[in-house]
Amino acid sequence: MSSENLPKSPEQPPRRPRVAVVFGGRSSEHGISVVTAGAVLRAIDRTKYDVLPIGITQDGRWALTADEPDRMAITERRTPSVEDLAESQEGGVVLPVDPSSREVVYGEPGSVPKALGEVDVVFPMLHGPYGEDGTLQGLLELSGIPYVGSGVLASAVGQDKEYMKHVFTSFGLKVGPYVVIRPREWRRDESAARKKIVDFAGEHGWPLFVKPARAGSSIGITKVDGPADLDEAIAQAQRHDPKILVEAAVRGREIECGVLEFEDGPRASVPAEIPPPDAHTYYDFEAKYIDSTPGIVPAPLTEEQTAEVQRLAVGAFEAASCEGLVRADFFLAEDGEFVINEINTMPGFTPISMYPQMWQASGIGYQELVDRLIQAALNRSTGLR
Repeated sequence: MSSENLPKSPEQPPRRPRVAVVFGGRSSEHGISVVTAGAVLRAIDRTKYDVLPIGITQDGRWALTADEPDRMAITERRTPSVEDLAESQEGGVVLPVDPSSREVVYGEPGSVPKALGEVDVVFPMLHGPYGEDGTLQGLLELSGIPYVGSGVLASAVGQDKEYMKHVFTSFGLKVGPYVVIRPREWRRDESAARKKIVDFAGEHGWPLFVKPARAGSSIGITKVDGPADLDEAIAQAQRHDPKILVEAAVRGREIECGVLEFEDGPRASVPAEIPPPDAHTYYDFEAKYIDSTPGIVPAPLTEEQTAEVQRLAVGAFEAASCEGLVRADFFLAEDGEFVINEINTMPGFTPISMYPQMWQASGIGYQELVDRLIQAALNRSTGLR
């Protein structure tokens, strides 16, 4: 029988792209990362993508986790952890460091490693150091695996509030008054470092906000009304980061704006306003995640103010060389000027988080937003770009 007459094998359906959702991590934002990942896992279209959930424990182990988003929610005012979801307390997931292979491997002590298949794109739902700060992005660049969000440089700039402000200032964006205390400075002469902060308060007034320079989710931040409370505020910030940032209060309204990268470039969402929370002195961790203080979407701004904050949000995105998505946070000061506070290169991403809410009000729903980010990452190469 000639080869032409041989029966043809049925064509295999094309393989769905495989998305590894990576979450948890070693930072103080571990629990919020798990909550965010649960929302993303719930939203990913399983008819379009295969999904591999990978959790990073608080001690840095990469664990294979259950694909059970309902277990990844805040319950009884407690955030979940990867340890609660890991399928094994000893096994670990290993990404390839060879860019010619995207094969992910799982192994347990004393057992033969098991191949988990190829990963086409990573959705890194990590917040804070060891994930949002360029470290994971560097690993993925070495592995040659595309990923959602900003690259190494932009992620690092977006995590370090001091250098973020340097970048913004160099691009003409207005930032509020601040002073930085580096760890060597504190170790060398605590009293001189403390005096530096008190002198700063003498120039700009109390209250001050003392915060870790490289943390997020309002963790480790203290509003300080006078010198008597300064030492405890410094100690609280240093529990999360040896480098601390001290900011003068900017009196005005808190305005946020989302930025999403489209084929023709980044665009801004409608802005939102964060009203002063009733039970909190400022928009702290409890107000954001436990009591879920609602934002106002869209923010009650004039057309001119809306256009201006959208322009500045896109400007901040471009200044830091961001990719994919950013939430830009501003103060609308009493003099009518917008002062940029910070950007988040991987903002809170539950359906009730401000970033998805702003895009919902702009015409892009949560599931579509997740899909757009995955597609953009699949269409973008790793390496210099």
